[in-house]
Amino acid sequence: MPTLSAIDQRRSPPERGKWLAPPLVEAINDTLERGEQSLLFLNRRGYAPLTLCRSCGHRFECVMCSAWLVQHRFTQTLNCHHCGHVEPVPKACPECGKEDSLVPSGPGVERIAEEVEERFPDARTLVLSSDIMGGPKRLKAELAAVANGEVDIIVGTQLVAKGHNFPGLTLVGVVDADIGFGQGDPRAVERTFQLLTQVTGRAGRAEKPGIGLIQTHMPEHPALQALLAHDADRFYAVEENMRRQAHLPPFVRFVAVIVSGSDPAAVKRHAEHLKAIARPPDEIDVLGPVDAPLAMLRGRHRQRLLVRGPRGRATQSFVADWLSRADRTRGDMRIDVDVDPQSFV
Repeated sequence: MPTLSAIDQRRSPPERGKWLAPPLVEAINDTLERGEQSLLFLNRRGYAPLTLCRSCGHRFECVMCSAWLVQHRFTQTLNCHHCGHVEPVPKACPECGKEDSLVPSGPGVERIAEEVEERFPDARTLVLSSDIMGGPKRLKAELAAVANGEVDIIVGTQLVAKGHNFPGLTLVGVVDADIGFGQGDPRAVERTFQLLTQVTGRAGRAEKPGIGLIQTHMPEHPALQALLAHDADRFYAVEENMRRQAHLPPFVRFVAVIVSGSDPAAVKRHAEHLKAIARPPDEIDVLGPVDAPLAMLRGRHRQRLLVRGPRGRATQSFVADWLSRADRTRGDMRIDVDVDPQSFV
């Protein structure tokens, strides 16, 4: 297993306008001098997750979803990664009309690659992301090039996290380990621990030892501490205790009930109607309704109710009886039921 260390960005921050902290830059330099490969991992596609106007503050949001548009420099487009909406990057702000006022906010892999090319102009750099055109054939060729030592620095998303063996890869740098910890999904920490374990495990898979450097603003996080110690049992124990105390799966059952439609007022009324007729037994809670984390998706407004109850059939039986007593939906309104939801979007 690679030797893992955290880079505390509160103490060793990147330079202004940059994203790679000095210890990581130094490690990449050392790796290049030895003729070995580095992987920089950031689970964020595109160039920047948000584009805004520095003159009026306008932010580019998808017209079909309540999500920011992601800027892609290779295609000069703003993309929604939820519904597929694409529009060209304008020359002027559509809100105030000022030209040359649009600035990208935050990094994606394309922006990290841009910094790498500035810092290490002689290095052979490759971006590996599902956004790159060319399909499986191009991806297979690029992975073969990495395995054959034809690339010095790889910048990639979770596409490179598992299933690949790169004999010359000895350094993995995680650009932002904190992305996965700030979500409203009960399984976010678990997924982040798995992902970081997989991606750091790409380093040192041949005869040379591997190093993993993890940039974070919270190195004291229990999941990161367990990761640095290669101690999955410690992570499991802490996460199990937290979920038990917070009444989260797998110690309870969740059922998500999503009401969606084109008329936001009608959707909200129907969600409130469902809450009013719920009448759950003592061991079951009906939480909400509230806007779903993505309050609009593909042009449909969404309200969410969350049922929390004991494991077994009692919770599902309650949901079936409850919804059977509801008024019928009208127009394009729809109710979706997700038992044990894997996604909380």
